[in-house]
Amino acid sequence: MKISTKGKYGLRAMIDLAQYSEQEAVSISSIAQRQKISESYLEQLVAKLKKAGLVVSIRGAAGGYRLARPASGISVGDVLRALEGDVRAVICTAQTEEGCEGEELCVTKYVWQRINESIEKTVDEMMIDQLVAQEKAKNHDVDYSRNSCSG
Repeated sequence: MKISTKGKYGLRAMIDLAQYSEQEAVSISSIAQRQKISESYLEQLVAKLKKAGLVVSIRGAAGGYRLARPASGISVGDVLRALEGDVRAVICTAQTEEGCEGEELCVTKYVWQRINESIEKTVDEMMIDQLVAQEKAKNHDVDYSRNSCSG
């Protein structure tokens, strides 16, 4: 499985929303500026995230976007599926409606099944709030090192 810029940028946008939308709605332009993503591309991604029920839009002068539910209730898998579709690395025809002619003889289907299960388990267990906490810790470490005295 290869994650496209849709998944990469969309995940960054969701982390940004989780960080900055607690007090007020966040504009597309502010996310785009912080994350260095084109506003027009970000609008397309946010539209998909909204359609998937992951973000909500707020109208008016103080409008923008917020997460549709707490960051602790949104997984990386939710975001990737909304933007990328299927997160499986390999879609084995034995596991589809068409089936596979050589399914009885094929042992590689177990390899693909295990890989897919691992990917799904990983992305479904990683929550947006955990990534926000990692981002804050990373930024704290960076800030700390800048303020340290070398002599």
